[in-house]
Amino acid sequence: MRLIDSHCHLDLAAFDSDRDSVLQRAWGSGVTDVVVPAVQASAWKKLQRLSGSESLVNIHAAYGLHPVFEQQHKLTDLSLLETQLKNQSSVAVGECGLDFFIDDHDQLKQLAYLTGQLDLAMQFKLPVIIHSRKSLDLVLKELRLRPGLTGVIHSYSGSLQQAKQLIDLGFYLGFGGPITYPRARKLRSLVVELPLESLLLETDAPDQPDISHYKARNEPGWLPHVACCIAELRGSSVESVAEITTGNCQRLFSL
Repeated sequence: MRLIDSHCHLDLAAFDSDRDSVLQRAWGSGVTDVVVPAVQASAWKKLQRLSGSESLVNIHAAYGLHPVFEQQHKLTDLSLLETQLKNQSSVAVGECGLDFFIDDHDQLKQLAYLTGQLDLAMQFKLPVIIHSRKSLDLVLKELRLRPGLTGVIHSYSGSLQQAKQLIDLGFYLGFGGPITYPRARKLRSLVVELPLESLLLETDAPDQPDISHYKARNEPGWLPHVACCIAELRGSSVESVAEITTGNCQRLFSL
């Protein structure tokens, strides 16, 4: 059984002390590939080195500017991102998006970074990895302005109607540890009602661990818990969930 972690922040300092062991455990769990989206310009070089290193697990870099770090970004970072995408291999643009949940957010500033990154994705014919909290309608509006753009809404938490609109636009929806919690009834309903052909599995490690690792540092080797939960909720085999979602990830990111 082969699994791909479509969203894992393996480059963060939380993994600096035992990254090799984390990757070994991931490989032992059937995770052959991880997509690692950058969050700040200052992190790109580290991710570049990491994705170029030899490892049991294939590490695929995506470069972007995360909305949560809006105060650290500079508008010149968009020009730097264009240069990065020209000179370095990248499977996507991101993590980008909008987050109107955080305190003292600047909606116009976030929107400028999002639209700039969406335009770069169009320019380089790359998918986008989008973070969206309390902002999905505006994200949808921007995506509709760019026909042909594809990508994934990571850690999806919107409505069924919004999900269907995103799928119609050619987007995938990422689900991870939160679906393993029985109280997450809305998310669990979504992974049953939505077509498996439109879903990606993710950990968002080191964040969002599954229920069996509550409050622990998350890691890609725990992705099978997400796959097993989806299989159980849908009444299907974990092998079929793995096969279809892995294929989805391969197509989206050209792996």
